[in-house]
Amino acid sequence: MVIIGLLAAYVGPRFFSQIGKAEVKEARAQVDALEKALDQYRLDVGHYPSTEQGLAALNAQPSGEPKWAGPYLKKAVPPDPWGHVFIYRQPGEHGEFDLMSLGKDGQPGGTGEAEDITNW
Repeated sequence: MVIIGLLAAYVGPRFFSQIGKAEVKEARAQVDALEKALDQYRLDVGHYPSTEQGLAALNAQPSGEPKWAGPYLKKAVPPDPWGHVFIYRQPGEHGEFDLMSLGKDGQPGGTGEAEDITNW
């Protein structure tokens, strides 16, 4: 019993740190996929969706957009790996649009798993 406890104490933290790293990688992959879908939207429509239209414009045609040729995603926009919605702004402060996940803590800034994942 003691040996099992020692093994669990040694392996447990390493296992859970790997989960955190995987969530960060997944969030980066999601930002990349959403960025590509937004670029396709722009090629068809001529501009990125407005902040008000948001990422929902990738799945449902916004009113007044006759050139929309989506949907640009197979499914609805997923939440980030921690269950938070992605933040989208157009025009962006760092480029034509800003797209970000606020990380595990859901707050701006942070380090490690709490670090913001962005498209800039």
